[in-house]
Amino acid sequence: MTTTQLSYPPQEPELVGEDTRLRNWAKNSRLGPPGSVVAPATEAELCDFLATSDGRIRMIGSRMSPGRMIEVANGSGTLLDLSRLSGLISSTDDTATFAGSTPLAYVYAYLSSRGQMLPASPGVIAEQTLAGAVSTGTHGQGLEQSSIAGAAVSIRMVLADGTVAEFDRDHPDFGAVQLSLGSLGVITAVTLRTRTSIIYTCIKTAVDAGNLEADLETWNRENIMVKAWWFPQEGQVQVWKANEATDDELRRYNDGGGELLKHAATNQAMNDTVESTLRQLRDDTRGVADDGKPLRTVSRFRDFTDITGDVYQVFCRGIATPQINVEIGIPLARAGAVIAKIKQWHAETQPRMHYPVILRCTGPSDGWLSPSRNEDTCYFGFVVYYAADGSLSEEGGDFLRAVERVVAEEGGRPHWGKYFDESLYDWPALYPEWEAFQGVREALDPQHRFANAFTAALLD
Repeated sequence: MTTTQLSYPPQEPELVGEDTRLRNWAKNSRLGPPGSVVAPATEAELCDFLATSDGRIRMIGSRMSPGRMIEVANGSGTLLDLSRLSGLISSTDDTATFAGSTPLAYVYAYLSSRGQMLPASPGVIAEQTLAGAVSTGTHGQGLEQSSIAGAAVSIRMVLADGTVAEFDRDHPDFGAVQLSLGSLGVITAVTLRTRTSIIYTCIKTAVDAGNLEADLETWNRENIMVKAWWFPQEGQVQVWKANEATDDELRRYNDGGGELLKHAATNQAMNDTVESTLRQLRDDTRGVADDGKPLRTVSRFRDFTDITGDVYQVFCRGIATPQINVEIGIPLARAGAVIAKIKQWHAETQPRMHYPVILRCTGPSDGWLSPSRNEDTCYFGFVVYYAADGSLSEEGGDFLRAVERVVAEEGGRPHWGKYFDESLYDWPALYPEWEAFQGVREALDPQHRFANAFTAALLD
């Protein structure tokens, strides 16, 4: 595969009267030419369109992936807006079936109304579509669960020729369909396992990062869910440890009508650390982008408070703002070595960081192309924000390229829905079922209608 060094695109100003669906979420890529969007109202309309048309097809979903994952090849083809194929289709006591383009926020709200949850921790942003989250490996945290795709018991897809196919966990190709990068077909329905909702108390602490190499695995082995934010420059970590609420905490939560319960004490231990990061963010962005959201994402680490709530109230609390986000999965057994290597690299280079390193660990996944395939995995996340004029600081781009190289050298596997430099990875070596996945693709989409320049280079 011919590759060049990854370039992080700047944001471009919107054109007057431009169809907003032709831009990705970060507004740094045009997905197709005017008039390229088709929006079927029903699955039958979608089937008819695919059966009677030709050319390349890409699904735009919530457009939160990098533009190269969504755009049509060579500026020619069709962008499918499936937003009208959304909502609950059916449910049983322990499953719920949703249309593929249902936003995760709707999925979570519906389950919460039934006193249920998925057997998978949510990501922080709920604006994603269910199909997009499944297809790119969206995950939360906790070694007892894996990605949202792991909660799927069946997936319904419309294939390139307009026929419909159903895949359940007994199907030999289910592992390929679970995380397909949008390259096998159009997901129109996903049936998810559900379970009775658990109420958690999340204890937040600020600790020294001196022993992070060993602490990270210990925290994850001893608690149901853990999320950590590491500030390398200041040598501090903010750690969230979530476990089932006590009887007293559960009573107080219910007495409050099921609203998120904030405990009285606040912790100011990281305020100076947060101010240091905010100064770098303000300096590098040369102005406040996206109505100040980047600053608010960092400011939330100040004066933090322990909380009690369901899994969505506790963890699904992200502020959606355009950014460049790189996230690499490392086998948990090697995470300590990677932390040590990042510490050494950081001490030598002193990079300018807009956000702490995000550390989330999950259990094994059975998706063939999942970064957590068959093993406990720690995801290292790195973020750089845009300036108000849509530019990225040179220091920010250099930081992301350099730190990704450090993690990739340790056998890292990137999150498919975020930014990564594909030249750093040997895909068949990282994914034992790589050739098997390609075989499923040839069977389901022999003309590669669902390819674009990026996936064609990746898979062909």
